[in-house]
Amino acid sequence: MATMKDVARMAGVSTSTVSHVINNNRFVSEAIRDKVTAAIDSLNYAPSALARSLKLNQTRTIGMLLTASSNPFYSEVVRGVERSCYERGYSLILCNTDGDAERMNRSMETLLQKRVDGLLLMCTENHRPSQVALSRYPSLPIVMMDWAPFGAANDVIQDNALLGGEMATEYLIRRGYQRIACITGPLDKTTALERLNGYRQAMHRAGLSVLPGYEVCGDFEFEGGLSSMDKLLALPQRPHAVFASNDAMAVGVYQALYKKGLRVPEDVAVIGYDDIQLAQYMTPPLTTIHQPKDSLGELAIDTLLHRLQEPGADPQVLVLTPELVVRESVGSLNGN
Repeated sequence: MATMKDVARMAGVSTSTVSHVINNNRFVSEAIRDKVTAAIDSLNYAPSALARSLKLNQTRTIGMLLTASSNPFYSEVVRGVERSCYERGYSLILCNTDGDAERMNRSMETLLQKRVDGLLLMCTENHRPSQVALSRYPSLPIVMMDWAPFGAANDVIQDNALLGGEMATEYLIRRGYQRIACITGPLDKTTALERLNGYRQAMHRAGLSVLPGYEVCGDFEFEGGLSSMDKLLALPQRPHAVFASNDAMAVGVYQALYKKGLRVPEDVAVIGYDDIQLAQYMTPPLTTIHQPKDSLGELAIDTLLHRLQEPGADPQVLVLTPELVVRESVGSLNGN
């Protein structure tokens, strides 16, 4: 494999001149530039990214650590992150943890040893990277996505989950539904708890009771929605409407209703959360709360890059505003 010294020798110049030509960071005459370029082509020389990163103290790579999931929401967020990295001249190294603490810490160490310029974390509060591992890299910029940080030293981007839960439930109430159930996400996750609190607040303000068994704890996965809906259907009074705290569980809700011969929304209205791409192709198309996933990825990268440029800036907590997307999975019991 050719080296910079080989290029310099063939072109009859110093290695520093070769470096100036490659990095275009200092004036070099056209005649010398042509000689260096010809030598590079002849030797098929490729600059060492490792050497450059050591010299510049940056690798132009971003690490991302997230809990593996079948939930399409995460893949759509990752797609937005990767696109934003590419547009800004960075590469993304992605590690899935599969909910395993040991795997998470090993993945964290791998990312840190690869000298990533910054780190995005998207994990549940009960499956966090080791604070010990992070403490060995105190200057590494970190952006937490979707959950609270270890302390005040990190930037956080999160969904206004309380507002989103209220919006979903209030829409069902406006459409005339009163027996409304909620399938939550795992309650060790702040967003799941806040969506549940939003549901409770909307029900309380409307003077509606949450009937026994109408709050079922799910897992943000397809299967969790199916099993949770089965529990609701087994109650003496089945709900007329269900707020599934994410769209993946709403897919499971549809499957449970289909198996019982029930129709959406004629027998049970369903509203989801996230507005994954699949939601608009369900039968009927799913009414849901939209999270701006592309904006989430873009904002995470821009926040990380801002932290790289301004390491002393105060930590930020950035909150994304949810929006109601009305489709066909919610009918009307009030004649509207």
